[in-house]
Amino acid sequence: MTVEDWPYLDQAVLRPSRSRKVCMTCHFFRHHAGVNCIPLLTCQLHQGLLAQGEHLTHRCKGWTDDMTRQRGWCPEVA
Repeated sequence: MTVEDWPYLDQAVLRPSRSRKVCMTCHFFRHHAGVNCIPLLTCQLHQGLLAQGEHLTHRCKGWTDDMTRQRGWCPEVA
């Protein structure tokens, strides 16, 4: 199963968040180039896709701090 075949995550998994603890800052968040180089936003933990914009306003119970931020390698993301 390729990333393009993963299902979109729904409200059963994602919940709104008004803090820095959102999908984009999570260790499991990734970008992938989809068909025609359209970016796909993915969660490696749930093996699911995120709708555009949800990575900025949602998270799941499995959220964990990005390893690069924990180690100080990528402070511009914070």
